[in-house]
Amino acid sequence: MNVAVIGSGTMGNGIAHVFAQHGFSVSLIDINQPALDRALGTITKNLDRQVAKATLSEDDKAATLGRLKTFTSIADGVAGVGLVVEAATENVDLKLQIFRDLDQYAPADAILASNTSSISITKIAAVTKRPQQVIGMHFMNPVPVMKLVEVIRGYATSDEVTARVMDLSRQLGKTPTEVNDYPGFVANRILMPMINEAIITLFEGVAGVEEIDTVMKLGMAHPMGPLQLADFIGLDVCLAILRVLHEGLGNPKYAPCPLLVNMVMAGRLGVKSGEGFYQYTAGLKELVVAARFRK
Repeated sequence: MNVAVIGSGTMGNGIAHVFAQHGFSVSLIDINQPALDRALGTITKNLDRQVAKATLSEDDKAATLGRLKTFTSIADGVAGVGLVVEAATENVDLKLQIFRDLDQYAPADAILASNTSSISITKIAAVTKRPQQVIGMHFMNPVPVMKLVEVIRGYATSDEVTARVMDLSRQLGKTPTEVNDYPGFVANRILMPMINEAIITLFEGVAGVEEIDTVMKLGMAHPMGPLQLADFIGLDVCLAILRVLHEGLGNPKYAPCPLLVNMVMAGRLGVKSGEGFYQYTAGLKELVVAARFRK
């Protein structure tokens, strides 16, 4: 099967990587050619890391890269594919427009999947003429490492399409878990209130950044504290998901903490901006609390 991936950012290049590594021909699509070039560089670097760890051979690396092609046009990139995975920015209007385009240009029998972490699959499917073929494939970051794929059935998603996507996920060495289409699905409906509560705990002065993360790491066996994880995900992404939860479920417990809102407005987005709850300096491996939150 030929696969197309829309969006060449962190999630898109990771999804393209795993499909290509497992024998699928992949069209990686982005409107920005420099972004595509950076994505291929990232994939190459990640494959080199696998070779260094002896989990992949040089021949397998070359074969993986040989299965990847890049496109700046959706119409060209989706020609002849059996599956499209959309991994664009978590923006409702953008995703809806992409799915209108996919419905127009992708083969009639192609499955259209979204990597959305919170936006309704039913809403996305409704802008197409094939809602039974629209489904969620929520991969976890970093995609080449994390085993989970949250498979989200929209209101009209067919049993056949769901079974096919579950099987495809297993072919990638992933563990697919089927969930229904409600705001935040399972992963973010549980994770984001925890992250938000950690930010509220900081905001109300209960404890500092390092202390909150230490309690959760050592007391709850989390590999990464919630504030560090928020930085890793992107505080803007966390805020967007919380707003989807708050709007979609109408429950005040999902209202984002004012500190999170202010940090996003100030451009303190976490790892990608160089500062969030922690400070990120190139080449520095030690975790350093951002100056604003130091005691």
